[in-house]
Amino acid sequence: MLLLDVSRLIWRRWSGRLPTGIDRVCLAYVEQFGANALAVVQQGNMRRILDERSSQALFERLRQPGQDFRSAFARLVVRTAPGWLVGRSMRGARYLNVGHTGLDTPHLAPWIAREGLKAVYFIHDLIPITHPEYCRPGEEARHRLRMRTVLDSAAGVVANSEDTLRSLSAYAGEVGATVPPMVAAPLGSDLRALPRRNDAVAARPTFVVVGTVEGRKNHLLLLQIWDRLARALGDETPRLVIIGQRGWESEQAADLLDRARSLKPYVTELGRCSDRELADHLAGARALLFPSFVEGYGLPLIEALHQGTPVIASDLPVFREIGGDIPDYLDPLDGPAWRQTIMAYAASPSPERDAQLVRLSNYRVPTWAEHFRIVEPFLDTL
Repeated sequence: MLLLDVSRLIWRRWSGRLPTGIDRVCLAYVEQFGANALAVVQQGNMRRILDERSSQALFERLRQPGQDFRSAFARLVVRTAPGWLVGRSMRGARYLNVGHTGLDTPHLAPWIAREGLKAVYFIHDLIPITHPEYCRPGEEARHRLRMRTVLDSAAGVVANSEDTLRSLSAYAGEVGATVPPMVAAPLGSDLRALPRRNDAVAARPTFVVVGTVEGRKNHLLLLQIWDRLARALGDETPRLVIIGQRGWESEQAADLLDRARSLKPYVTELGRCSDRELADHLAGARALLFPSFVEGYGLPLIEALHQGTPVIASDLPVFREIGGDIPDYLDPLDGPAWRQTIMAYAASPSPERDAQLVRLSNYRVPTWAEHFRIVEPFLDTL
């Protein structure tokens, strides 16, 4: 039996937040395993394993988009309340936690041991430990608790990349812990590929950046570049579309977005964007810009390549792992190089962009089917 923890999805939907990369992974696991799994819901020191009927009703509700999740979830709880606690022993069942939920509490590992479960965790990144300067105060300590819970209680670990597994192994060595069985399974793309657009070289070439507006995503670099381009080029300035919600430490970028008059005609910020709109923006862009200082994976990179859109990205090991030699890689601190490359891609003709399109012609996007062809045999070994 598989127990699938969907706590993160519930609380994210409850708060009305749009899906992040982690949420997309959680939803993919519901889609893959929901038909043959029981749901686990936790909050604080409370954990509940739902019966089959209640689990299926909850999985179905989580699959459905919509804004009225609170009332629908409340009705679901009332209707299925008797099934919110399995009456039989789950000893030996596999417990799958994909969203890092509850790993920083002292209650999860003892519950797993007491119930006799085989815990499998999906690890998205160790950024709060390796780069605490890009995270909220206190997040490093919380993430150390999460990873300690993983190392102390895991029967197995799934990660999105070999780079993440290397980080976890390094942390295990730091704290003197034994590394559990681990496997890396690249994430799939949820976006449907749209037909290639021929109007990308329009009167004003467009670039796209996708991700939460926060310090480690390095939006500030792009906004400073666009400010200088706008002052130098005027109406010849390319367009920049920023897709993502504002997050922590986004004040400097937000100040430019809100108050810099030079940017208003050329920079568009989209805090909410459907998958169809995202695919359309990527398909029509000269390139995806991805100047992050650190990433655990980088779904926008493979989503852009899936649309046949070139990528200009930071020179990060995980980007090279998932993008190979296709993107153009730059130092995230080298503003002049980013400006020069952006202008080269905006030109028509653009030899640099055409060269990447040649490299991109044989790209094969990783799929969720391939992801689970790695994960499911791994789970069976446990």
